[in-house]
Amino acid sequence: MLRGMTTASSLPPGRARLALLLALSALAALAALAACGGGGGDGSASAPAATPAPAPVSGGAAPTPSPPPPPGVPAPAPAPAPRVAGTRATCNLANFRAEALALVNAYRAAGGQCGAQGSFAPSAALAWNDALTQASLVHSDDMMALNFFSHTGSSGSSAGQRATAAGYAWRTWGENIAAGQTTVNQVMAGWLASPGHCANLLNPNFRDIGLACVSGTTSNSYRTYWTMTLGATR
Repeated sequence: MLRGMTTASSLPPGRARLALLLALSALAALAALAACGGGGGDGSASAPAATPAPAPVSGGAAPTPSPPPPPGVPAPAPAPAPRVAGTRATCNLANFRAEALALVNAYRAAGGQCGAQGSFAPSAALAWNDALTQASLVHSDDMMALNFFSHTGSSGSSAGQRATAAGYAWRTWGENIAAGQTTVNQVMAGWLASPGHCANLLNPNFRDIGLACVSGTTSNSYRTYWTMTLGATR
């Protein structure tokens, strides 16, 4: 199933279907796609104003420093930064990250026409971003767990809010979602063939990309749930 930006359509069972962001419902089908920008007419959004840190409370006790390790005992290594789960975030597909980056960056290097969204000149390659991948995984997990297909999370979150929660300080963002596709090549080809998704892939304002695919279960409408989050930092 594909979901785009303003209208909806469906094909008979066994075929992928396109459905835009404002579709009233999504019927069960083999595959689905949806594209969403970060708000505004150009598919981008301004970052919210930063919330200032609270002023320190005067007179409070100073924090107690950690005691140094005993002589001869090495200090513990710092905890590694959290990373996205392995094959669970890739639908167990081999070469997931490398294939996705190669395809998207080949599209961007060539540029192209995205239907009503207009033509796009060749643009710079995107870099893989773990925070955007984490935001993508959160949304794919959410859609799979609650068996829905939408850019809006079950908590009411937007893609921009999910990116912020994952630690990505964005100035613009975009999101493509899909469901039912079984390979990276299949989902990328579907997105490229749909004007709204294509425009996100070729948008020269984006610099970073994250992608996740979560497998559905027998109780889900779709066998896979894909989320791509794109962005650029402030």
